[in-house]
Amino acid sequence: MNTTTSTTAAVGETTPPPVGQPAEPPAGSSRAALRRLGLGAIRPAGWLRSQLELQARNITGRLEQVWADVGPDSAWLGGDGENWERGPYYLDGLVPLAHLLGDAGLQAKAAVWVEAVLGSQRTDGWFGPDTNDDWWPRMVAAKVLTQHAEATGDGRVEPFLARYFRYQLDHLPGRPLRSWGWARGADNTLSVHWLHRRTGDPWLLDLARLLDGQTLDWGRYLTEDLIRGTATRFDHHTHGPNVAMGLKSDAVRFLSDGELDRRYRTERAFGELDRWHGQVHGWFSGDEWLGGREAVAGIETCQVVELMFTLETLAEIFGDARWGDDLESLAFNLLPASSDPEMRGHQYLQQANQVRVSVDRRPWSFSGDDANIFGLEPNFGCCTANLHQGWPKFVDSLWMHDVDGGLVAVAYGPAVVRSTLGGTPTSVTVDTAYPFEETVRVTVEPDAAVEATVSLRVPAWCTRPELWLNGEPRDADVVEGYVRIRRVWRFGDVVDLRLPTVPRIVRRERQAVGVRLGPLQLVYSPGENWQEVSGAPGIGEWTVAARGSWNHALVIPDDPADWTVQRSTPSDVPFEPRHPAVRVRVRSLRVPSWRPDGGNAGTPTLGPVSEPSGAMEIDLVPYGNARIRVAELPVVTTGPDGRLPVSEP
Repeated sequence: MNTTTSTTAAVGETTPPPVGQPAEPPAGSSRAALRRLGLGAIRPAGWLRSQLELQARNITGRLEQVWADVGPDSAWLGGDGENWERGPYYLDGLVPLAHLLGDAGLQAKAAVWVEAVLGSQRTDGWFGPDTNDDWWPRMVAAKVLTQHAEATGDGRVEPFLARYFRYQLDHLPGRPLRSWGWARGADNTLSVHWLHRRTGDPWLLDLARLLDGQTLDWGRYLTEDLIRGTATRFDHHTHGPNVAMGLKSDAVRFLSDGELDRRYRTERAFGELDRWHGQVHGWFSGDEWLGGREAVAGIETCQVVELMFTLETLAEIFGDARWGDDLESLAFNLLPASSDPEMRGHQYLQQANQVRVSVDRRPWSFSGDDANIFGLEPNFGCCTANLHQGWPKFVDSLWMHDVDGGLVAVAYGPAVVRSTLGGTPTSVTVDTAYPFEETVRVTVEPDAAVEATVSLRVPAWCTRPELWLNGEPRDADVVEGYVRIRRVWRFGDVVDLRLPTVPRIVRRERQAVGVRLGPLQLVYSPGENWQEVSGAPGIGEWTVAARGSWNHALVIPDDPADWTVQRSTPSDVPFEPRHPAVRVRVRSLRVPSWRPDGGNAGTPTLGPVSEPSGAMEIDLVPYGNARIRVAELPVVTTGPDGRLPVSEP
């Protein structure tokens, strides 16, 4: 490497460690390791833009016309309709989607809501519908206003929030957080810190500490008292979306108190959830309540998008590369799987092993028979309102600043960034089809030459990254999950980062396995038969059946790297089932003894299995492309000679 122009170093060598010291932060500053660029600084490109455009054309762009809860009678718009969380939830996705796409129509929709919220404030600072006095929905509305202010520069937002937060400081001692607000208070505190970074008013830190003290201590519960096995009654501690939101609680408290253990307690909390409720794709179950480790347990769509926001927050506050790894895992697998390919409808609950999408009795911890279908409002309407934040906030979190003004790649996807690098206005173009390909090209275009650092995250699953700078190979020295390139950047500098992927085996109970390729969870899908439900509300409602046999067991080679990986260009509907951009050819046997159990796949056979059926070749495809899928499969035992029978033509 030419060290006169470029060096690689650990993240902590020129920036503070991801977790700062317990001293009080200076007025207007933050203990967070990274800084967001501001809504609108990152614009999606390539397949990622196609995905957001599908959302804009369909479920988000049309929701007000097909769902009364966010229609003109909403109490948040001054009507006498729904007055709790659904309006703010919807706006929490509509606002970032509108500005990331530069969509004037969506921006006009969002403006109606924002003006109604801003216009609802009383002289004492309280705002929102007079028919509801819950702290919780106002936490969501405050998050919406911070995003609106970042995107538009609206000068009314800061004094609006200051008046409301003064109201909270005066009234919370006598009317503390309760119920949903008690479980989700970290979202409130985040907006308080947002305002403090801008104004430096010290009383805001007093409010942050007051909110922290009134919020459920998630770190203690998740690391010491977490329920083992399926929850059997409602409790805020075991409600899946509450847990997803609560996982950022220690990080948010760290902003106030600087306690170093909060970073490690957060990591332990994730570990405990995986131990007792982890699924093959790496995420914990929550079919309303925590549901254990079986592959047919459900995961709520609200839980998916709230967990993504939590991971984005952890990446910002702690700066650890692992949170970007986890964020990609959700964004490229469970998020697309939660909706139909064109984002016209969603599931309330998805399953890792999902062999029928139907109205059926399933052993959920607590959900209805229709929770599994795709539609406008299956089971309950919270996800109908809340799903919209997933894709836009992912795009908004792809890149952040470090404390020295360098740029940090938190996650990868095709995008164009217009921000600053070392204080100099700079454009960054990210040209890639990742995660469907292995190479990410980053073109840096500062308005003037500037010495600064660009930090590129290298996922933990990638053991041999490759790096080129302006076509010349460079050492990809990875320290704490990043390759950091410090140099004098000039207009047109190009960095190519290759992240080689090989199939990886994930071991599960009963000697079953899952397969991953880079950030993608792979599944077997026997094909899908979609059936539209006549007369359904909204844009439509669908059930889905398997076109073929799903009950296969994998033949695991000595080295899964020997499996053939086929790649193609993502289509304009990136997660549609017929043309997935990645396929992995494997060998399998059918297992006739593995049968359906009502609407579910039965419990996988204790493996390894031995069946008389012949071996055959099948393709594994990305989880997000398959709404009929088996992600956790038995494995096959071989004969004394290690051979398997060959299937008949």
